Amino acid sequence: TALAAGLAVPTLTAQAATSAGTGAAPAANAAVTPQAIPAKVAIIAFEQAVVATNEGQRAMADVQKKYEPKKTTIDGEAAEVDSLKKQVQGLPQTTSDDERARRLRTIDEKEKQLNRDAEDAQNAYQGDLQEAYGKVAQKVGAAAVKYAQDNGYTLMLNVGGNQQTPNPVLWFNQTTDITQAVVNAYNQASGIAPPPPSAPAPTAHHT
Repeated sequence: TALAAGLAVPTLTAQAATSAGTGAAPAANAAVTPQAIPAKVAIIAFEQAVVATNEGQRAMADVQKKYEPKKTTIDGEAAEVDSLKKQVQGLPQTTSDDERARRLRTIDEKEKQLNRDAEDAQNAYQGDLQEAYGKVAQKVGAAAVKYAQDNGYTLMLNVGGNQQTPNPVLWFNQTTDITQAVVNAYNQASGIAPPPPSAPAPTAHHT
C-alpha cells in the first residue's frame, strides 16, 4: 500500500545505518530479544492525509487540469452521438430503409469510438492520479513516521479502509488521531502554499 511504501524508506534506511555502524550481518538482528514497552498508539487516515496536504491537493488538481481538454472532446463526441440518435428518431415515415440503416451504422461507429476514447482517457487519468498520489505518499509516509517518533508513539495504525481492504480498527479515542497534525507538519516542512479557494457556484436568479 502507499502507507507501507512510505514507511519502507525510513525503516530500511535506519536498518542499513545500524548494520553499517556495527559491522554486523543483517542476520544478527534475529538474535535481539523482544521487549515489552508501554504502548502509545497513533491513528492516521493515511490516504486522507496525503490528499489533504497542500502538495497533495496541488498534484490532484494538476492531473485534473491536464485532462480537461480530453474531457471536453469526449463530451463533444457524446453530444454528437445524442444528436444523431435524435435525428434518426425524428426521421419521417417515408425515409428509406437504406438511409435509416446508413444513419444507424454511423451512430454505431461513433458510439464505439466514443466508448474507446472514454475508456482510454479514464485509464490514463487513473494512472496519472495513482502516480501523482504515490509520489506525495512516499514523502507523507516519512513525515508520519517522524511525527510518531518525535511524539513518543510506539505504534501507528492506518484507518483508511475501502471495499477491498476494510478498516481493521473498530474504535479509537479521537485524541490519538494524528492525521491533521501530520498534514500540518508536512505542509510546514514542504513550504508549499495552500491552493486558492474554489470560486463559488453562480447563484440562479428567479424572476
